[in-house]
Amino acid sequence: MTTLWQASQQLLAGQISPETPTQDALRAIAAESGEGKRVYTKVYTAAAQQAAQAGARWQQQQPRSAIDGLPISIKDLFDVAGEVTTAGSRLLSSASPATANASMVDRLQQAGAVIVGKTNMSEFAFTGLGVNPHYGTPANPWQRAQQRIPGGSSSGAAVAVSDGMCLAAVGTDTGGSVRIPAALCGLTGFKPSASRIDQRGTLPLAASLDSIGVIAHDVRSCWLLDSVIADRPLTIDERNLSEAHFVIPQTRVLAGLDEHVSAAWLHALDVLRAQGVKITELPLQELAELDSINARGGITAWEAWQWHQHYAQSQPEAYDPQVLTRINRGSLLNEEDAAELYQLRADWKQRVEQAVAPFDGILMPTVPLIAPTLTELDDPARYMQVNLLMLRNTSVINMLDGCSISLPCHQPGAAPVGLMLSSTHGNDAALLSWAAAIETTLKRSS
Repeated sequence: MTTLWQASQQLLAGQISPETPTQDALRAIAAESGEGKRVYTKVYTAAAQQAAQAGARWQQQQPRSAIDGLPISIKDLFDVAGEVTTAGSRLLSSASPATANASMVDRLQQAGAVIVGKTNMSEFAFTGLGVNPHYGTPANPWQRAQQRIPGGSSSGAAVAVSDGMCLAAVGTDTGGSVRIPAALCGLTGFKPSASRIDQRGTLPLAASLDSIGVIAHDVRSCWLLDSVIADRPLTIDERNLSEAHFVIPQTRVLAGLDEHVSAAWLHALDVLRAQGVKITELPLQELAELDSINARGGITAWEAWQWHQHYAQSQPEAYDPQVLTRINRGSLLNEEDAAELYQLRADWKQRVEQAVAPFDGILMPTVPLIAPTLTELDDPARYMQVNLLMLRNTSVINMLDGCSISLPCHQPGAAPVGLMLSSTHGNDAALLSWAAAIETTLKRSS
Protein backbone atom coordinates (compact mmCIF):
# COMPACT_ATOMS: atom_id res chain seq x y z
CA MET A 1 0.00 0.00 0.00
CA THR A 2 1.44 3.34 -1.10
CA THR A 3 0.00 6.45 0.51
CA LEU A 4 -0.50 9.82 -1.18
CA TRP A 5 2.28 11.25 0.97
CA GLN A 6 4.68 8.45 0.04
CA ALA A 7 3.86 8.76 -3.66
CA SER A 8 4.50 12.51 -3.56
CA GLN A 9 7.85 11.95 -1.86
CA GLN A 10 8.77 9.35 -4.48
CA LEU A 11 7.89 11.81 -7.23
CA LEU A 12 10.02 14.50 -5.62
CA ALA A 13 12.92 12.03 -5.43
CA GLY A 14 12.46 10.98 -9.06
CA GLN A 15 11.77 7.38 -8.05
CA ILE A 16 8.42 6.97 -9.84
CA SER A 17 6.38 8.47 -12.63
CA PRO A 18 2.81 9.62 -11.80
CA GLU A 19 1.60 7.34 -14.56
CA THR A 20 2.21 4.28 -12.39
CA PRO A 21 -0.17 5.05 -9.48
CA THR A 22 -2.79 6.39 -11.88
CA GLN A 23 -2.67 3.25 -14.03
CA ASP A 24 -2.87 1.14 -10.87
CA ALA A 25 -5.95 3.06 -9.76
CA LEU A 26 -7.66 2.69 -13.14
CA ARG A 27 -6.95 -1.06 -13.17
CA ALA A 28 -8.45 -1.39 -9.69
CA ILE A 29 -11.56 0.50 -10.79
CA ALA A 30 -12.00 -1.70 -13.87
CA ALA A 31 -11.40 -5.03 -12.12
CA GLU A 32 -14.40 -7.27 -12.68
CA SER A 33 -14.08 -8.81 -9.24
CA GLY A 34 -13.83 -5.44 -7.48
CA GLU A 35 -16.18 -2.76 -6.19
CA GLY A 36 -15.48 -0.23 -8.95
CA LYS A 37 -19.00 -0.24 -10.40
CA ARG A 38 -20.47 0.56 -6.99
CA VAL A 39 -17.70 2.93 -5.90
CA TYR A 40 -17.70 5.25 -8.91
CA THR A 41 -20.69 6.93 -10.53
CA LYS A 42 -18.37 8.30 -13.22
CA VAL A 43 -14.84 7.40 -14.31
CA TYR A 44 -12.78 9.87 -16.34
CA THR A 45 -11.16 8.21 -19.34
CA ALA A 46 -8.72 11.12 -19.76
CA ALA A 47 -7.01 10.25 -16.48
CA ALA A 48 -4.21 8.21 -18.04
CA GLN A 49 -3.41 10.97 -20.54
CA GLN A 50 -3.38 13.58 -17.76
CA ALA A 51 -0.97 11.45 -15.73
CA ALA A 52 1.33 11.19 -18.76
CA GLN A 53 1.27 14.97 -19.17
CA ALA A 54 2.13 15.35 -15.50
CA GLY A 55 4.98 12.88 -15.96
CA ALA A 56 6.43 15.16 -18.61
CA ARG A 57 6.20 18.11 -16.23
CA TRP A 58 8.07 16.17 -13.54
CA GLN A 59 10.79 15.22 -16.05
CA GLN A 60 11.17 18.92 -16.88
CA GLN A 61 11.25 19.67 -13.14
CA GLN A 62 8.18 21.86 -13.52
CA PRO A 63 5.47 20.09 -11.52
CA ARG A 64 2.37 22.07 -10.61
CA SER A 65 2.37 20.75 -7.06
CA ALA A 66 3.54 17.84 -4.91
CA ILE A 67 0.51 15.83 -6.10
CA ASP A 68 0.84 16.64 -9.79
CA GLY A 69 -0.30 13.54 -11.70
CA LEU A 70 -1.47 11.55 -8.68
CA PRO A 71 -4.94 9.91 -8.71
CA ILE A 72 -7.61 11.57 -6.55
CA SER A 73 -11.36 10.95 -6.43
CA ILE A 74 -14.13 13.45 -5.74
CA LYS A 75 -17.54 12.87 -4.22
CA ASP A 76 -20.52 13.04 -6.56
CA LEU A 77 -21.77 16.38 -5.29
CA PHE A 78 -18.97 18.56 -6.64
CA ASP A 79 -19.76 20.34 -9.89
CA VAL A 80 -17.67 19.57 -12.95
CA ALA A 81 -18.37 21.87 -15.88
CA GLY A 82 -20.54 20.24 -18.54
CA GLU A 83 -21.71 17.40 -16.27
CA VAL A 84 -24.83 16.80 -14.23
CA THR A 85 -24.12 16.64 -10.50
CA THR A 86 -26.31 13.80 -9.28
CA ALA A 87 -25.37 13.61 -5.57
CA GLY A 88 -25.97 9.87 -5.46
CA SER A 89 -29.56 10.30 -6.65
CA ARG A 90 -31.59 9.41 -9.73
CA LEU A 91 -33.67 12.53 -9.15
CA LEU A 92 -31.13 14.86 -10.74
CA SER A 93 -30.08 12.62 -13.63
CA SER A 94 -31.91 14.86 -16.13
CA ALA A 95 -30.94 18.15 -14.48
CA SER A 96 -28.96 20.80 -16.33
CA PRO A 97 -25.20 20.28 -16.48
CA ALA A 98 -23.00 22.44 -14.30
CA THR A 99 -21.75 25.57 -16.06
CA ALA A 100 -18.53 25.75 -14.03
CA ASN A 101 -16.33 23.61 -11.81
CA ALA A 102 -16.68 23.64 -8.07
CA SER A 103 -13.94 25.76 -6.53
CA MET A 104 -12.40 22.65 -5.03
CA VAL A 105 -12.26 20.96 -8.46
CA ASP A 106 -10.48 23.99 -9.89
CA ARG A 107 -7.94 23.76 -7.09
CA LEU A 108 -7.25 20.10 -7.85
CA GLN A 109 -6.87 20.76 -11.56
CA GLN A 110 -4.57 23.72 -10.98
CA ALA A 111 -2.41 21.42 -8.83
CA GLY A 112 -2.28 18.84 -11.62
CA ALA A 113 -4.08 16.18 -9.62
CA VAL A 114 -5.61 13.47 -11.80
CA ILE A 115 -9.29 13.23 -10.91
CA VAL A 116 -10.04 9.62 -11.76
CA GLY A 117 -13.77 9.83 -11.11
CA LYS A 118 -16.76 10.78 -9.00
CA THR A 119 -17.54 8.52 -6.08
CA ASN A 120 -20.85 7.11 -4.94
CA MET A 121 -22.48 8.36 -1.75
CA SER A 122 -25.56 8.24 0.43
CA GLU A 123 -28.29 9.99 -1.54
CA PHE A 124 -27.89 13.75 -1.06
CA ALA A 125 -25.39 12.99 1.73
CA PHE A 126 -28.26 12.44 4.16
CA THR A 127 -27.24 9.31 6.07
CA GLY A 128 -24.15 8.15 7.92
CA LEU A 129 -24.45 4.59 6.59
CA GLY A 130 -23.44 4.84 2.95
CA VAL A 131 -26.37 2.76 1.69
CA ASN A 132 -27.49 3.72 -1.82
CA PRO A 133 -30.46 1.93 -3.45
CA HIS A 134 -29.93 3.69 -6.80
CA TYR A 135 -26.28 2.97 -7.62
CA GLY A 136 -25.57 0.14 -5.21
CA THR A 137 -23.69 0.19 -1.92
CA PRO A 138 -19.91 -0.31 -2.00
CA ALA A 139 -18.94 -3.13 0.34
CA ASN A 140 -16.66 -2.42 3.27
CA PRO A 141 -13.15 -3.86 2.71
CA TRP A 142 -13.30 -5.64 6.07
CA GLN A 143 -14.91 -9.10 5.78
CA ARG A 144 -16.13 -8.13 2.33
CA ALA A 145 -17.95 -11.39 1.77
CA GLN A 146 -20.27 -10.41 4.61
CA GLN A 147 -21.26 -7.22 2.74
CA ARG A 148 -20.80 -4.75 5.57
CA ILE A 149 -21.67 -1.10 5.08
CA PRO A 150 -18.86 1.35 4.23
CA GLY A 151 -20.28 4.22 6.28
CA GLY A 152 -21.47 7.47 4.82
CA SER A 153 -22.19 9.67 3.38
CA SER A 154 -18.78 9.60 1.60
CA SER A 155 -19.05 5.85 1.09
CA GLY A 156 -17.45 5.48 -2.32
CA ALA A 157 -14.65 7.82 -1.27
CA ALA A 158 -13.56 5.50 1.54
CA VAL A 159 -13.76 2.28 -0.45
CA ALA A 160 -11.95 3.92 -3.37
CA VAL A 161 -9.02 4.67 -1.07
CA SER A 162 -9.08 1.33 0.73
CA ASP A 163 -9.15 -0.61 -2.57
CA GLY A 164 -6.43 1.39 -4.32
CA MET A 165 -8.83 3.08 -6.77
CA CYS A 166 -7.22 6.41 -5.85
CA LEU A 167 -4.57 7.53 -3.39
CA ALA A 168 -6.89 9.91 -1.53
CA ALA A 169 -10.43 11.23 -1.83
CA VAL A 170 -12.27 14.49 -1.34
CA GLY A 171 -15.65 14.24 0.35
CA THR A 172 -17.94 16.33 2.50
CA ASP A 173 -18.80 16.22 6.19
CA THR A 174 -22.05 17.68 7.55
CA GLY A 175 -22.43 15.38 10.54
CA GLY A 176 -19.52 12.97 10.12
CA SER A 177 -19.64 12.02 6.45
CA VAL A 178 -15.85 11.86 6.05
CA ARG A 179 -14.95 10.54 9.50
CA ILE A 180 -17.59 7.78 9.72
CA PRO A 181 -16.56 5.91 6.53
CA ALA A 182 -12.90 6.45 7.41
CA ALA A 183 -13.47 4.83 10.80
CA LEU A 184 -15.48 1.90 9.44
CA CYS A 185 -13.00 1.21 6.63
CA GLY A 186 -9.79 1.57 8.66
CA LEU A 187 -8.72 4.89 7.12
CA THR A 188 -7.95 8.44 8.21
CA GLY A 189 -10.62 11.10 7.68
CA PHE A 190 -10.08 14.83 8.26
CA LYS A 191 -12.89 17.37 8.63
CA PRO A 192 -11.35 20.85 8.70
CA SER A 193 -12.91 24.00 10.05
CA ALA A 194 -15.63 24.60 7.48
CA SER A 195 -14.55 28.09 6.41
CA ARG A 196 -11.09 26.89 5.33
CA ILE A 197 -12.29 25.38 2.04
CA ASP A 198 -14.45 27.23 -0.49
CA GLN A 199 -17.71 25.35 -1.00
CA ARG A 200 -18.90 27.09 -4.15
CA GLY A 201 -20.15 24.53 -6.65
CA THR A 202 -20.82 21.93 -3.95
CA LEU A 203 -24.39 20.68 -3.69
CA PRO A 204 -25.42 21.49 -0.10
CA LEU A 205 -27.05 19.39 2.56
CA ALA A 206 -27.13 21.93 5.38
CA ALA A 207 -24.96 24.95 4.62
CA SER A 208 -24.55 25.91 8.27
CA LEU A 209 -22.96 22.54 9.05
CA ASP A 210 -21.40 21.47 5.72
CA SER A 211 -17.65 21.19 5.30
CA ILE A 212 -15.32 19.70 2.69
CA GLY A 213 -12.95 17.06 4.02
CA VAL A 214 -10.54 14.37 2.88
CA ILE A 215 -9.97 10.63 3.32
CA ALA A 216 -6.58 8.98 2.95
CA HIS A 217 -4.36 6.32 4.51
CA ASP A 218 -2.60 8.59 7.00
CA VAL A 219 -2.41 12.04 8.55
CA ARG A 220 0.28 13.45 6.26
CA SER A 221 -1.68 12.40 3.17
CA CYS A 222 -4.77 14.15 4.51
CA TRP A 223 -2.67 17.23 5.26
CA LEU A 224 -1.15 17.20 1.78
CA LEU A 225 -4.49 16.99 -0.02
CA ASP A 226 -6.05 19.56 2.30
CA SER A 227 -3.15 21.91 1.53
CA VAL A 228 -4.09 21.80 -2.14
CA ILE A 229 -7.84 22.42 -1.81
CA ALA A 230 -7.90 24.84 1.15
CA ASP A 231 -7.65 28.60 0.87
CA ARG A 232 -4.51 28.59 2.99
CA PRO A 233 -2.18 25.59 3.52
CA LEU A 234 -1.59 24.47 7.09
CA THR A 235 1.82 24.09 8.69
CA ILE A 236 2.14 21.08 10.96
CA ASP A 237 4.98 20.46 13.37
CA GLU A 238 6.32 17.69 15.56
CA ARG A 239 4.62 17.35 18.94
CA ASN A 240 5.70 15.54 22.09
CA LEU A 241 2.77 13.58 23.44
CA SER A 242 4.10 13.89 26.98
CA GLU A 243 3.11 17.56 26.72
CA ALA A 244 -0.45 16.83 25.51
CA HIS A 245 -3.53 17.37 27.63
CA PHE A 246 -6.70 15.93 26.11
CA VAL A 247 -10.25 15.79 27.42
CA ILE A 248 -12.77 12.95 27.17
CA PRO A 249 -16.42 13.99 27.53
CA GLN A 250 -18.38 11.68 29.82
CA THR A 251 -21.84 12.62 28.58
CA ARG A 252 -23.43 10.80 25.63
CA VAL A 253 -20.36 9.91 23.54
CA LEU A 254 -19.22 6.80 25.46
CA ALA A 255 -22.65 5.16 25.76
CA GLY A 256 -23.37 1.85 24.04
CA LEU A 257 -19.92 1.07 22.64
CA ASP A 258 -19.86 -2.43 21.18
CA GLU A 259 -17.17 -4.82 22.41
CA HIS A 260 -14.87 -4.24 19.44
CA VAL A 261 -14.98 -0.45 19.69
CA SER A 262 -14.65 -0.54 23.48
CA ALA A 263 -11.58 -2.78 23.37
CA ALA A 264 -9.83 -0.68 20.69
CA TRP A 265 -10.74 2.59 22.44
CA LEU A 266 -9.45 1.47 25.84
CA HIS A 267 -6.26 0.06 24.34
CA ALA A 268 -5.61 3.35 22.50
CA LEU A 269 -6.05 5.30 25.72
CA ASP A 270 -3.61 2.99 27.51
CA VAL A 271 -1.07 3.55 24.74
CA LEU A 272 -1.45 7.34 24.97
CA ARG A 273 -1.20 7.36 28.76
CA ALA A 274 1.98 5.26 28.50
CA GLN A 275 3.45 8.09 26.41
CA GLY A 276 2.71 10.58 29.17
CA VAL A 277 -0.45 12.05 27.71
CA LYS A 278 -2.55 13.76 30.36
CA ILE A 279 -6.21 12.84 29.96
CA THR A 280 -9.00 14.57 31.87
CA GLU A 281 -12.52 13.18 32.07
CA LEU A 282 -15.03 16.02 31.92
CA PRO A 283 -18.82 15.69 32.39
CA LEU A 284 -19.51 18.19 29.56
CA GLN A 285 -23.22 17.87 30.21
CA GLU A 286 -23.90 20.35 27.41
CA LEU A 287 -23.72 17.39 25.02
CA ALA A 288 -26.97 16.04 26.48
CA GLU A 289 -28.72 19.14 25.13
CA LEU A 290 -28.17 18.04 21.53
CA ASP A 291 -30.95 15.47 21.73
CA SER A 292 -33.52 18.16 22.54
CA ILE A 293 -32.05 20.70 20.09
CA ASN A 294 -32.30 18.14 17.26
CA ALA A 295 -35.50 16.44 18.43
CA ARG A 296 -37.52 17.70 15.45
CA GLY A 297 -34.75 17.28 12.88
CA GLY A 298 -32.67 20.27 13.84
CA ILE A 299 -30.76 22.59 11.56
CA THR A 300 -29.94 19.80 9.10
CA ALA A 301 -33.59 18.96 8.40
CA TRP A 302 -34.61 22.62 8.20
CA GLU A 303 -31.87 23.61 5.75
CA ALA A 304 -32.21 20.43 3.69
CA TRP A 305 -35.94 21.10 3.32
CA GLN A 306 -35.24 24.57 1.92
CA TRP A 307 -33.30 23.01 -0.95
CA HIS A 308 -35.44 19.90 -1.47
CA GLN A 309 -39.03 20.99 -0.88
CA HIS A 310 -39.93 21.35 -4.57
CA TYR A 311 -38.58 17.92 -5.49
CA ALA A 312 -39.82 16.26 -2.31
CA GLN A 313 -43.38 17.43 -3.03
CA SER A 314 -43.39 16.89 -6.80
CA GLN A 315 -41.29 13.69 -7.13
CA PRO A 316 -41.24 11.91 -3.77
CA GLU A 317 -41.06 8.53 -5.47
CA ALA A 318 -37.62 9.41 -6.87
CA TYR A 319 -36.02 9.52 -3.42
CA ASP A 320 -34.60 6.80 -1.22
CA PRO A 321 -37.50 6.51 1.27
CA GLN A 322 -35.11 6.58 4.22
CA VAL A 323 -33.63 9.86 3.00
CA LEU A 324 -37.00 11.38 2.17
CA THR A 325 -38.22 10.70 5.69
CA ARG A 326 -35.39 12.78 7.10
CA ILE A 327 -35.86 15.59 4.58
CA ASN A 328 -39.60 15.80 5.27
CA ARG A 329 -38.96 16.49 8.94
CA GLY A 330 -37.86 19.94 7.87
CA SER A 331 -41.35 20.67 6.52
CA LEU A 332 -42.66 20.61 10.09
CA LEU A 333 -40.48 23.57 11.09
CA ASN A 334 -41.11 27.25 10.39
CA GLU A 335 -38.99 30.42 10.36
CA GLU A 336 -39.56 30.96 14.07
CA ASP A 337 -38.41 27.41 14.83
CA ALA A 338 -35.32 27.93 12.69
CA ALA A 339 -34.42 31.20 14.41
CA GLU A 340 -34.65 29.43 17.74
CA LEU A 341 -32.43 26.59 16.49
CA TYR A 342 -29.72 28.99 15.37
CA GLN A 343 -29.84 30.82 18.70
CA LEU A 344 -29.70 27.57 20.66
CA ARG A 345 -26.71 26.45 18.62
CA ALA A 346 -24.86 29.73 19.12
CA ASP A 347 -25.39 29.61 22.87
CA TRP A 348 -24.45 25.92 23.09
CA LYS A 349 -21.33 26.44 20.97
CA GLN A 350 -20.11 29.29 23.15
CA ARG A 351 -20.49 27.24 26.35
CA VAL A 352 -18.79 24.15 24.92
CA GLU A 353 -15.88 26.17 23.50
CA GLN A 354 -15.33 27.71 26.91
CA ALA A 355 -15.41 24.31 28.63
CA VAL A 356 -12.83 22.70 26.31
CA ALA A 357 -10.58 25.74 25.89
CA PRO A 358 -7.94 24.55 28.43
CA PHE A 359 -7.27 21.34 26.49
CA ASP A 360 -5.23 20.42 23.41
CA GLY A 361 -8.03 18.34 21.96
CA ILE A 362 -11.16 16.31 22.58
CA LEU A 363 -10.93 12.51 22.39
CA MET A 364 -13.87 10.24 21.57
CA PRO A 365 -14.55 7.01 19.72
CA THR A 366 -15.46 8.10 16.18
CA VAL A 367 -18.48 5.79 16.10
CA PRO A 368 -19.81 3.40 18.77
CA LEU A 369 -20.27 0.37 16.49
CA ILE A 370 -18.26 -1.55 13.95
CA ALA A 371 -19.76 -1.75 10.47
CA PRO A 372 -23.01 -3.77 10.45
CA THR A 373 -24.04 -5.88 7.47
CA LEU A 374 -26.38 -4.54 4.83
CA THR A 375 -28.82 -7.31 5.67
CA GLU A 376 -29.06 -6.10 9.25
CA LEU A 377 -30.26 -2.72 7.96
CA ASP A 378 -33.14 -4.19 5.94
CA ASP A 379 -35.25 -3.52 9.01
CA PRO A 380 -36.24 0.19 8.73
CA ALA A 381 -36.28 0.65 12.51
CA ARG A 382 -32.78 -0.79 12.85
CA TYR A 383 -31.63 1.36 9.91
CA MET A 384 -32.72 4.53 11.69
CA GLN A 385 -31.28 3.38 15.01
CA VAL A 386 -27.85 2.59 13.56
CA ASN A 387 -27.83 5.80 11.53
CA LEU A 388 -28.39 7.88 14.66
CA LEU A 389 -25.63 6.00 16.47
CA MET A 390 -23.17 6.45 13.63
CA LEU A 391 -23.75 10.22 13.58
CA ARG A 392 -23.94 10.71 17.34
CA ASN A 393 -20.31 11.52 18.17
CA THR A 394 -19.11 13.02 14.92
CA SER A 395 -22.02 15.49 14.61
CA VAL A 396 -20.97 17.12 17.88
CA ILE A 397 -18.04 18.74 16.08
CA ASN A 398 -20.15 20.03 13.19
CA MET A 399 -22.48 21.70 15.69
CA LEU A 400 -19.35 23.15 17.33
CA ASP A 401 -18.08 24.36 13.92
CA GLY A 402 -14.80 22.72 14.84
CA CYS A 403 -12.14 20.57 13.20
CA SER A 404 -11.77 16.83 13.67
CA ILE A 405 -9.88 13.76 12.49
CA SER A 406 -10.56 10.04 12.76
CA LEU A 407 -7.54 7.76 13.12
CA PRO A 408 -7.51 3.95 12.92
CA CYS A 409 -6.92 2.53 16.40
CA HIS A 410 -7.74 -1.18 16.00
CA GLN A 411 -5.23 -4.02 16.04
CA PRO A 412 -4.17 -5.66 12.73
CA GLY A 413 -6.84 -8.05 11.49
CA ALA A 414 -9.50 -6.74 13.86
CA ALA A 415 -12.64 -4.88 12.87
CA PRO A 416 -11.80 -1.27 11.91
CA VAL A 417 -12.35 1.25 14.71
CA GLY A 418 -11.71 4.98 14.71
CA LEU A 419 -10.25 7.23 17.41
CA MET A 420 -11.47 10.81 16.94
CA LEU A 421 -9.43 13.85 17.95
CA SER A 422 -11.23 17.18 17.69
CA SER A 423 -10.78 20.83 18.48
CA THR A 424 -12.56 24.15 18.14
CA HIS A 425 -12.74 26.32 15.04
CA GLY A 426 -9.45 27.38 13.52
CA ASN A 427 -7.20 25.00 15.44
CA ASP A 428 -6.64 22.76 12.41
CA ALA A 429 -2.84 22.98 12.31
CA ALA A 430 -2.45 22.03 15.96
CA LEU A 431 -5.04 19.27 15.55
CA LEU A 432 -3.14 17.67 12.66
CA SER A 433 0.17 18.05 14.50
CA TRP A 434 -1.19 16.18 17.54
CA ALA A 435 -2.88 13.64 15.27
CA ALA A 436 0.40 12.84 13.53
CA ALA A 437 2.03 12.16 16.91
CA ILE A 438 -0.87 9.96 18.00
CA GLU A 439 -0.79 8.07 14.71
CA THR A 440 2.90 7.27 15.10
CA THR A 441 2.38 6.02 18.63
CA LEU A 442 -0.63 3.88 17.76
CA LYS A 443 1.19 2.28 14.83
CA ARG A 444 4.11 1.36 17.04
CA SER A 445 1.76 -0.36 19.47
CA SER A 446 0.00 -2.50 16.87
